[in-house]
Amino acid sequence: MDDIVKQAMTKWPNVPDCFGWLGLDARGNWYLRDDRAQAAGAFQSGLADSKGALLTHEKLIDFIARNYQPDAQGQWFFQNGPQRVYVELQATPLIWRVQPDHTVKDHLGRDAEIQQTWLDEAGCLYLASTAGLGRVHTQDMGLAADAVELGLWQPQEVLQRDLPTRFGFVKSPQSLQKK
Repeated sequence: MDDIVKQAMTKWPNVPDCFGWLGLDARGNWYLRDDRAQAAGAFQSGLADSKGALLTHEKLIDFIARNYQPDAQGQWFFQNGPQRVYVELQATPLIWRVQPDHTVKDHLGRDAEIQQTWLDEAGCLYLASTAGLGRVHTQDMGLAADAVELGLWQPQEVLQRDLPTRFGFVKSPQSLQKK
């Protein structure tokens, strides 16, 4: 976490959390979800206009990446100064990019050591590491298939709907606020 963020948290300790305004899609892209996008539907719904606006500003994306983490309940957030901005997840908290040597980096560019691999009913591949669970980026499935064929990964079957409970993450922190 950035030092400036830590300082802001100390200076303004009681800033309310923010829900629904930031989303991470299954390809590792960040989306800003204004009132209109939120009114169009849940981030995971696939409904037109519900994703919001794709973030492309590199310095903002880097800032989010440095300050992205889970809370004790498995809700992933971006610490924006004194405010926690909880993230709506289309798939998983991390998106893996498989490298030509079959090592992996998450969508934030961090290296990870894979501990387990899982394959769901739709053919999506998930990798578990000490950093958390992530889905393999669709463009990297060829490299992932090579890793499986080489015996580097031995995926076990899993149902997509079981992933959040099994791996302790929340896809929609915003939906928990409505309960």
